Amino acid sequence: MKFNTKTIHGGQKPDIAYGSVMPPIYQTSTYAQTSPGVHKGYAYSRSANPTRSALESALASIENGEFGLAFASGLAAIDAVIKLLQPGDEVLSTNDLYGGTYRLFNDIFKKFGIKFNFIGMDNAIHIESFITTDTKLIWVETPTNPMMTIIDIETIAKIAKQHQVLLAVDNTFATPYLQRPLDLGADIVMHSVTKYLGGHSDLIMGALVVRDNELAKRLFFIQNASGAVCGPQDSFLALRGIKTLHVRMQRHCENGKVIAEYLVQHPKIETVYWPGLKSHPNHLIALKQMDDFGGMVSFTTIGNDYVGAIKIIENLKVFTLAESLGGVESLAGHPASMTHASIPKKEREKIGVVDSLIRLSVGIEDAADLVADLKQALE
Repeated sequence: MKFNTKTIHGGQKPDIAYGSVMPPIYQTSTYAQTSPGVHKGYAYSRSANPTRSALESALASIENGEFGLAFASGLAAIDAVIKLLQPGDEVLSTNDLYGGTYRLFNDIFKKFGIKFNFIGMDNAIHIESFITTDTKLIWVETPTNPMMTIIDIETIAKIAKQHQVLLAVDNTFATPYLQRPLDLGADIVMHSVTKYLGGHSDLIMGALVVRDNELAKRLFFIQNASGAVCGPQDSFLALRGIKTLHVRMQRHCENGKVIAEYLVQHPKIETVYWPGLKSHPNHLIALKQMDDFGGMVSFTTIGNDYVGAIKIIENLKVFTLAESLGGVESLAGHPASMTHASIPKKEREKIGVVDSLIRLSVGIEDAADLVADLKQALE
């Protein structure tokens, strides 16, 4: 089954009760049992819910996985992965990653004895020199948030397997429409479903997809024991969003290309970060592992002017100044004071998150209107 068909039919079947094409919203916490422990597959909705199960099947299908797990948020999904580890274990993570992930690693799990080493991963071969006997997990984002760094998943997967280390990939920015990390050798794929998979800025959710049965059992146990699950209403909305993922992503990519090429030639712009540009440092890796280059674009203005950057995003009319990304509407943000404010300024600037950096989530509006909006804001 091809991807565009999978988004609509993958892992899905009509509801067994009345043949409903869309899975019903099973808004229930508990289920009748004919005898203790004898039921129709569901006992309590923290453990499993039919609407969430339908979503988890769809998630597994579009990522070419075997098992999908849906959580209350992207951070809840990441939390479950780190709970696979023990005190003394080490995680190698990219030094350019979402600020919420950094906060979870550095401010929550570090105090429980798990070690985190934040390193540059743009040259994947160099990662091997950082692996120790304590290393149990490599955490990758690609493209990264917000610098759009491209990391070679296949090369890191080979290194991870040689050292018997798990590889988890945050695939939020790319989505399985553009890249499928499990096919490239990753063990775990993570999504903030809030973003492109949901696609309409109307839910908060996270997801994990794996192929290995034993790994899936461990994660399902953590999901149930910790209880950070999503509800049936949000599961229904996410399922609806996935059904249009392919057509939305096509437009996100088309508009992202137009915006990136416009910004590159603008005299007030210093650097544009978009993996589809030939000037991007790992453009060739992006060509190898991605089918297109997405709708996330970051850029800096000449002079690294904080006040100027804020003025630009405040003057945008079609782009909305807001947290998050991946919705049908275009959004603009200032990472240094918004999504990455939890990372110390010195550490932020080492990876390029400077005061003039602006991150755009390019939506599916008419590209000409988006260009005109940027033009008036910049001028």
